[in-house]
Amino acid sequence: MTVIPPKREVSPRELREIFNQGRYADRARAGELTVRLIREHHPTSPKAKVPFCTRSQSIAYLDRNGDEVATVHQYLQPDGTLGASGLPDPKRVLKDGILYVAWWEPRSG
Repeated sequence: MTVIPPKREVSPRELREIFNQGRYADRARAGELTVRLIREHHPTSPKAKVPFCTRSQSIAYLDRNGDEVATVHQYLQPDGTLGASGLPDPKRVLKDGILYVAWWEPRSG
């Protein structure tokens, strides 16, 4: 039986803070978390300010049990670096049994 954690909506800034404090990207680089590609779009939308042939990716971070602990969006550039801010953009983070998600913010302009 799958247990559905309670969900809490937070601002995108708060979600980035939770993600960064949990060191999810560092833990994945160290092999503590597994990274799984969920979705990839190529070519990236022309609206994204990234080099040609950049891939728009949704990535899941999994713990040792294979449970998802975070989901991010990132732009993987042809040279292997991340585009836009240069950091993964968290969309969901599971921390202390609570699933944190960013509330939707309309874009200005």
